[in-house]
Amino acid sequence: MEEVFKYKTIAEPTTAEFKDRGSKFLAFAYPISTVEEVKTYVQALKKEHPKANHHCVAFRIGIDGKLFRASDDGEPSGSAGRPMLGQIDSVGLTNTLVVVVRYFGGTMLGVPGLINAYKTVTADALKDAPVTEKWVEHIFDISFDYPVMSEVLYILKQADATIYKQDLQLFCEVKAGIPSKHSAQYITKLSEIRGVTVKQVTE
Repeated sequence: MEEVFKYKTIAEPTTAEFKDRGSKFLAFAYPISTVEEVKTYVQALKKEHPKANHHCVAFRIGIDGKLFRASDDGEPSGSAGRPMLGQIDSVGLTNTLVVVVRYFGGTMLGVPGLINAYKTVTADALKDAPVTEKWVEHIFDISFDYPVMSEVLYILKQADATIYKQDLQLFCEVKAGIPSKHSAQYITKLSEIRGVTVKQVTE
């Protein structure tokens, strides 16, 4: 199987709204890279919409297709999370989260009605989202002494790395994502600098 070096995700958060027989469905789509981010966004929406009846969740992370979730949050099984995940997959996205907040309007919609509502509002949110292509990254924790900081940061810049965290004190620590297509060569360069420790992060 050919190795994948790029993936598609949404570039920024978007929202959409759908109404059916008094029920209101609000979709919130976010670009994400970790399950921790999912928890943060879902908790924030639960605080923002405490009176909503359901907060249904669908996300996919990574390129191997193994890390995903589809939660119905009390709706009939398969009527919310699965249709939402289906919309993420149908447009070929990953590292994408959709949360749909539902306010019940007093009339039962039935499973077909629910599937249609969750599917439609998710599709509308994703339709409005600008799509971006990103490099598949390997994440590394890099530790080093302050005197070699400029050398380390120069190599990370050359590698087109994403800096996720940095603590540049007397002893420095950086968490960086390096595109997988050339991560090996840049890790070798970093490891050749005296006092640099590189450890790959597995999530």
